[in-house]
Amino acid sequence: MGSEPGPVQVVTVCKEDHSFALDTDALAQILLAPEVRDKHVVVLSVAGAFRKGKSFLLDFMLRYMYRKGDENWLGRDDEPLTGFSWRGGSEPETTGIQLWSEVFPVQRSDGTEVAVVLMDTQGAFDDQSTVKDCATIFALSTMTSSVQIYNLSQNIQEDDLQQLQLFTEYGRLAMDEIFLKPFQSLMFVIRDWSFPYEYTYGFKGGKEFLDKRLQVKEAQHEELQTVREHIHSCFTNISCFLLPHPGLKVATNPAFQGQLKDVAPEFKEQLQSLIPKLLHPDRLAEKEINGNKVTCRGLLEFFKAYIKIYQGEDLPQPKSMLMATAEANNLAAVATAKDQYYKNMEKVCGGDLPYVAPESLEEKHQFNSREALLTFSSTKKMGGQEFCDRYQAQLDKELEEMWQSFSKHNESKNLFSAFRTPAVLFVLVCFLYVVSGVLLFIGLSTFALVCDCSLGVVMMAMLTWAFIRYSGRYRTVGGAIDQAAGVVLEQATVVLNRSRGTSVAEQKKSS
Repeated sequence: MGSEPGPVQVVTVCKEDHSFALDTDALAQILLAPEVRDKHVVVLSVAGAFRKGKSFLLDFMLRYMYRKGDENWLGRDDEPLTGFSWRGGSEPETTGIQLWSEVFPVQRSDGTEVAVVLMDTQGAFDDQSTVKDCATIFALSTMTSSVQIYNLSQNIQEDDLQQLQLFTEYGRLAMDEIFLKPFQSLMFVIRDWSFPYEYTYGFKGGKEFLDKRLQVKEAQHEELQTVREHIHSCFTNISCFLLPHPGLKVATNPAFQGQLKDVAPEFKEQLQSLIPKLLHPDRLAEKEINGNKVTCRGLLEFFKAYIKIYQGEDLPQPKSMLMATAEANNLAAVATAKDQYYKNMEKVCGGDLPYVAPESLEEKHQFNSREALLTFSSTKKMGGQEFCDRYQAQLDKELEEMWQSFSKHNESKNLFSAFRTPAVLFVLVCFLYVVSGVLLFIGLSTFALVCDCSLGVVMMAMLTWAFIRYSGRYRTVGGAIDQAAGVVLEQATVVLNRSRGTSVAEQKKSS
């Protein structure tokens, strides 16, 4: 991504083999920005058939987000509409899934702040996409969004509902396992609404129209009842907005670039009703999975888990989405627990903080490790106890690795530790020199010669160690010298402790 914000392709579709790929680096660059990664995320996605104006609608949302403090946020009459790529015509423009590169922090009236992400999706049922492609893109966007805008033209036809049933089937299957509605908000936006005399434009007319279209009646065929029951069972909130036609110039002029002067006044009026209400800070719904609010960091894990199940040949089996959700849910809990442990240990021995006694540091490690495990176990997770235990074992292992890293970092701050090897070698040189002199004095010249040879070897080791530390070369040899010095120090400590213990025992006997 460059310095200028723009659309970023995060899910690509290979038209040759109809496979899907997630650009993890691009997604991480958006969602792991320091200012938003730990905030609860709100994801607004627009999906529907191709060439029905999804990107066009999203760009007005972008314009509002950048100018939400301005009453005239729609802009000047001659101002082109920029943002997500769009154009007139009959050929599809957007492919896969795109996110806007800038995440918008929004503060609510209660003081909490959420991160708003705008998502654009490939239009369904073009001449290059299979049913699997369309179902996968729609399902991915619905599974990762908190508000899914289903963009339709003129009316809600029965085939629109049947297609929606196919897409939400994943959610219905998962719901049978988790006993919660898998998706959050679904908003039908009916474009080019031609019957305002029956149902007025906007939310009010949309609600009345939607209630009638999704009503389950006893006289209906079982298939029609099932479609409506599925939709109601998969979304916690369903709404509808009726939008008028934007005008003939918009639909027929190939040179149209989004200037408001060419847009019908009633369309602009309804946009000013729809978008501020949709993006009002107190109306924004955070993304939730199984009742838990998701952060930007967690959303990245869910994207990675969900894309795995769509990279095969077939649509996911009934439990595959549940298991993918459970995996992402547990990985997010592991990441949160690790982050908590890391921050707490950083406060104890991180960065430039002074050396901490090993016993005290281990005590802090044990406490922070227990706190991290408690955070993991207290987080609501899916998949059952046995499934979660695997991730707790993974967390245990990763906490142990982090502890080893912190322990080594702390040890490097110990001045004696840094100079332990030369100190041990120097003491050994002095000791051998004294012993050699004593042996020579009492006439044991052969033993004195052995001490002198040993002294020479130790001095050579000390000079070699100094050269290795200065040059950075032959680190294996340096490691062997460090290890040998450590063994000598350990054995000397054992001997001293043993002799001290013997003297104490003799004093007790004499007393």
